[in-house]
Amino acid sequence: MKPVVLLIGKLPHVIGDVAEQLDHLPIQWLGAHDQPEVVRQLETEPRIACVIMGAGLDDQIRGDLIGIIAALRPDICIHLKDRASGPDGLVPFVERVVRMQVLAPPQRTAAAV
Repeated sequence: MKPVVLLIGKLPHVIGDVAEQLDHLPIQWLGAHDQPEVVRQLETEPRIACVIMGAGLDDQIRGDLIGIIAALRPDICIHLKDRASGPDGLVPFVERVVRMQVLAPPQRTAAAV
């Protein structure tokens, strides 16, 4: 079963474009572009491994969404894309996060040994 990643962005087609460009990764992509859709995805998909939020959303909206995600699903890591890399930086950012946080084998710590 593929891990699930929730992509949150300003425009619905942006999220679709990211998923299309990264379809070589073994990930099930979900998308959301507003608060009701984020809540719906979090409440209906228990397998979400992480949330990645684009930089196009207003700071107030991003903050509100972080609060909602943290309250509904405190088990999920939230990754925010920087604004400096611009729209072209979204796909590489998502790929880095997914490869390092979702697809990488778990690291053993000294306490776990």
